[in-house]
Amino acid sequence: MIGHFTIDGKPVQFREGQTIMEAAMAEGIYIPHLCHNPEFRPHGSCRVCNVKANGRHVAACTAPASEGLEVENDTDEIRSERRTLLQMLFVEGNHVCPGCEKSGACQLQAVAYYTRMLSPHFTHFFPKRTVDASHPDVVIDFNRCILCELCVRASRDVDHKDVFSISGRGIDSQLVINSPSGKLGDSALSATDKAVSVCPV
Repeated sequence: MIGHFTIDGKPVQFREGQTIMEAAMAEGIYIPHLCHNPEFRPHGSCRVCNVKANGRHVAACTAPASEGLEVENDTDEIRSERRTLLQMLFVEGNHVCPGCEKSGACQLQAVAYYTRMLSPHFTHFFPKRTVDASHPDVVIDFNRCILCELCVRASRDVDHKDVFSISGRGIDSQLVINSPSGKLGDSALSATDKAVSVCPV
């Protein structure tokens, strides 16, 4: 079944079962996102793809497209909300772009530029998190993790290794390594694993 809805007044075609994000991407309409990856089932954890659908806030990556839906994606209100979400992500971790080796190749940085998030606004938490360099080919800096769970999903669904998981709740949430020692070098991870290449930071 083919249906139609609008994004910022522009007609968008969708197939039954598609989300707002999937239909928008098929039409070449960009909705900023971090945790969404077309290769994996939608997750809705970062909320950066927040849009208004018939006046209600929804995550575009999980909200189903439906006939006659009126979606707001590029309004002052939505842009401001996305900037605030990004500002919180930047201060919660140690994200200082000029000093980061991923600068210029980082999806978090790219989305921040796109939304015109030019300063973190809030006070940095400066958490003391470790860097795990125990693996011979891969280093993981827990200071950069934004808990998007892409590596968790990739390791589980593509690599079939379950190397990563999230532990804790709220501010105490953290990425953990499923290995006897809790270290990357003691896990089943390989440098060629999908989980290594999907990280947006």
